[in-house]
Amino acid sequence: MMRRRMGRPGLVGTMARTAVIAGTATAVSGGVARRQQAKAQQAADAQAYQEQQYAEPAPAPAPAAAPEQDTITQLKELAALKDQGILTEEEFAAQKAKILGA
Repeated sequence: MMRRRMGRPGLVGTMARTAVIAGTATAVSGGVARRQQAKAQQAADAQAYQEQQYAEPAPAPAPAAAPEQDTITQLKELAALKDQGILTEEEFAAQKAKILGA
């Protein structure tokens, strides 16, 4: 009959205890890591939301000045043609209305 030693566990018992402790530690550290990551993500989301709420809207683009200048140039050329006698008063008025969109 085999006698069992009392007191300290044998090699297999020690290995089993070590495996249980390592598995528990891994599970606990994984849970802690997930909680920390979730907390960090939540803080980042909150900060992005705050920045979005208080961001100044982009200024509206300035209207282009080129079409107005072009209209003025066309009217000046039209007036010069009228002054030179190339256009009659009626033709000048018709072209002016066409340029101004009236």
